[in-house]
Amino acid sequence: MHAESTLAQPTGRLDSLTGLRWWAAFAVFMYHMHVFAPLPGPITTVLLNGYLGVTFFFVLSGFVLTWSSRPNVPVSTFYWRRFARIWPAHMVALIIAIPVFYSLLPIPEGSFLKPFDLGILLLSVVVIQAWWSNPMILFSGNPAAWTLTCEAFFYALHPWISRVLVPMAKRGALLLGAGAVLYAFAYRATVLLFPETGLAAVPVPVQRLPEFVLGMALAWAMRSGWRPRIHPIVGIGALAAVVGLLLFSGRLLGEGPVTGILRGLTNEFFTIACGIAIVALASHALRGKHLWFASTWQVRLGEWSFAFYLVHATFIYLALRIFGYQPASWTNLLWFVAVFVVDLVAAWALHTFVERTMEKRMRRWKDNRDKARGRVRIASV
Repeated sequence: MHAESTLAQPTGRLDSLTGLRWWAAFAVFMYHMHVFAPLPGPITTVLLNGYLGVTFFFVLSGFVLTWSSRPNVPVSTFYWRRFARIWPAHMVALIIAIPVFYSLLPIPEGSFLKPFDLGILLLSVVVIQAWWSNPMILFSGNPAAWTLTCEAFFYALHPWISRVLVPMAKRGALLLGAGAVLYAFAYRATVLLFPETGLAAVPVPVQRLPEFVLGMALAWAMRSGWRPRIHPIVGIGALAAVVGLLLFSGRLLGEGPVTGILRGLTNEFFTIACGIAIVALASHALRGKHLWFASTWQVRLGEWSFAFYLVHATFIYLALRIFGYQPASWTNLLWFVAVFVVDLVAAWALHTFVERTMEKRMRRWKDNRDKARGRVRIASV
């Protein structure tokens, strides 16, 4: 009964998390820009950690889906809503990406271009490309879309993980989250220390599942009444601290096996930091406190962030294909601005005319079918 009453309670919007999601997408953009127009000096080392924005996406995805879940939503409706959320925009972004990343002509040595292969591209259409470790498949189609394979896997499991999670009180949920993190550390440490075991060949979606489960567990603990008083500065500081550890571990500990293992565990440390940041911002917002990340412009950009993520690499590599590699220079900041503006305009168009429009139409179609079959329409998931 406790679980049912908790699910039935309304949950408010957490706009600060939407705003923070934008910065995660922007970090990934900055990471990919170095392949085209790197900046000089240590700043490049900082930007190369932008890939960790994907880890934030995975933890946040588990949190948001569990935070917004409602009782009595049919599993088929849940799946359809997730499909409507990601697939139309993904397909348009894929069509745009193909002429940028593929060629029918002989490919020069060292080029990022790939030979056109319809069979491999079809794997991207059904978002299963990340089940293969071969880079030609893993990063096929729109290279950024490998994360959608992970998300599709997470979505498939979410209703069934929820059946285990929802009966738990907040303590059980926190223990499940801690267990997911410990598993992630154990797996990564085993791969680093005993590479001969072949565990590195575990498919990427399975490797990244603990991040999603952590997000789910934290959301359910908070829905069950957990309200830790963590200031948002501490949450954001945790994210920065992990990057700082990665950057300065060599100076602090020297270059050796311990440093190598710490660097190899960066994603796992960052997963914990993401959990701290999400809980800090959510708790602060639920206590009625104003957050900078919840400003109108950041929330708007956060709403565009999925579309921005889908198109950002395509236009970066299009610039690389047209203008060639730019040597490291501070003047490359002009390229950062130019490519960013193009990406942002494309993201706005993709979000406005495809992502949001198609999602509404597809959801309405399924809701009407559910109503016709006598199912109760429940609030959004």
